[in-house]
Amino acid sequence: MKQQRPYPAYIVSRKAQAALEGGHPWVYADEIRLAPTPAPENGALVDLVSEKGRYLGTGMLSEQSKIRVRLLSRNANDRFDEGFWRRRLQWAWDYRKQVLAPDELDCCRIVFGEADFLPGLTVDRFGPYLVTQTLSVGIERRKGLIFPLLAEILRTDGRQVAGIYERNDVALREKEGLAEGKGFFPLPGEAVPQETTTEISENGIRYRVDFENGQKTGFFLDQKYNRRAVAALAKGRRVLDCFTHTGSFALNAAAGGAAQVTAVDVSESAIALARENAVRNGLEGKMDFLAADVFDLLPRLAAEGGNPYDFIILDPPAFTKSRRTVEHAMRGYKEINYRAMKLLPRGGYLASCSCSHFASEPLFIRMLHAAARDAGVQLRQIEARQQAPDHPILWGVEETNYLKFFLFQVV
Repeated sequence: MKQQRPYPAYIVSRKAQAALEGGHPWVYADEIRLAPTPAPENGALVDLVSEKGRYLGTGMLSEQSKIRVRLLSRNANDRFDEGFWRRRLQWAWDYRKQVLAPDELDCCRIVFGEADFLPGLTVDRFGPYLVTQTLSVGIERRKGLIFPLLAEILRTDGRQVAGIYERNDVALREKEGLAEGKGFFPLPGEAVPQETTTEISENGIRYRVDFENGQKTGFFLDQKYNRRAVAALAKGRRVLDCFTHTGSFALNAAAGGAAQVTAVDVSESAIALARENAVRNGLEGKMDFLAADVFDLLPRLAAEGGNPYDFIILDPPAFTKSRRTVEHAMRGYKEINYRAMKLLPRGGYLASCSCSHFASEPLFIRMLHAAARDAGVQLRQIEARQQAPDHPILWGVEETNYLKFFLFQVV
C-alpha cells in the first residue's frame, strides 16, 4: 500500500515530466493534466505526479502565474519544516564561502533563486545589509520564517546583519498576484533601521550603494571578476566605458592604470553617483563623465574622426526580457558593437556584454561576427567569461545562464 502523502497532487504532462527529470524546476499552467479539487491555497505545497502516477517532486503553487508550480524538492522524504529551510540557506551560504575569497563575502549574492533551490528568491549582501527580492508567492508566504533564519545563520558565522531590506518594486510580482513595494523587513524584536545606503568594497574599489533607489538591489555584483579582467588590460589605455551606471568598469580601468577614462550613461543620476565613486577612490583626476545616449554618442565620435579611445567597454542593460523582443534586441546589440569596432584603432580592445538570458550565447556570438564583418575588422578573442560564481549556473536551468562577457583585440 502506497504511503499517504500530505500534499495535494497535480498530474503533469509528459513534456513537464521530461523537463523535471532533466533538472528544470518549473511546471507551466498548460502542462497540468489534472488538478486537485478543491484547489489548494495559492502558494501551498503540492506534489507533482506523472501521468502514470510516479512522484516527481514537491513544489510551491503559483495559482496566478503561467509558471504554475516551482519545484522545491525531488525527495519524497523531505518535510518542509524549519529544518528544511535552514539546511537550504546554510547550503547556499557555505557554497559562497567555498567559491569566493574571504574578503569578497561582504558584498556577494547569497541566494540566486532556482540555482540555490530557493525558487523566486534573490538575496544580495552589501556589508551589514541584506537586500532581497521575492518573486514567487510561495516564498512570499514563507519569508517570515526564511529571513530570520538567514540572519541567524550569518550572525552565527560572525557576520553583521543590521537589517533586511526588501526590493519588491518589480512588475514580475504582479504575475504572482503580489503587490509591489519596498522597505525593511521587521526582524523579530529588533528596531527597524533608518539608513538605506551603505559602502562596499569590490576589487579594492569602494562604492556607495543606495539599496532603496538603485537599480535591482542597488549594485550589480555579477560582473565582479569581469571588472578585474578589464583592469588587467587597461594600463596606459584611453578607455570609454559605455552604460557605466555606478562607474564600476570605469573605476576598475582607472585603478588598473588607464591613462584616461570616460564614463558614459544616459542617466544624470547614474553619472552623479559614478563621479561620487571616483572621488571616493581618489580617481577623479583620471576620469571624466558624460551623460549621453550611447546610440547617439558612438556615431558622433566616429563623425568627428580620429581614434579617441583604444579600449571600449559595452555593458548595456538587458535589451530584451522576453523571447518576443529578441530580434529587436539583437539589432541594438549589433549597432553598438559595430559602432565601437569602427571607432577603435587596429590593435584596440573591446569588452562586450549581454545580461539577458534570452540573448543566448549562440545568438550573441552570431551578432558579434556580423558586426565585425560589417565593420571590416577581425576579432582576436582574449577571454570569454560569464557571471561570478556567487551567481551559479545550474545546468538544466537555462535561465540561470544569462551573462555573456567577451574581451577582444580588434585586428
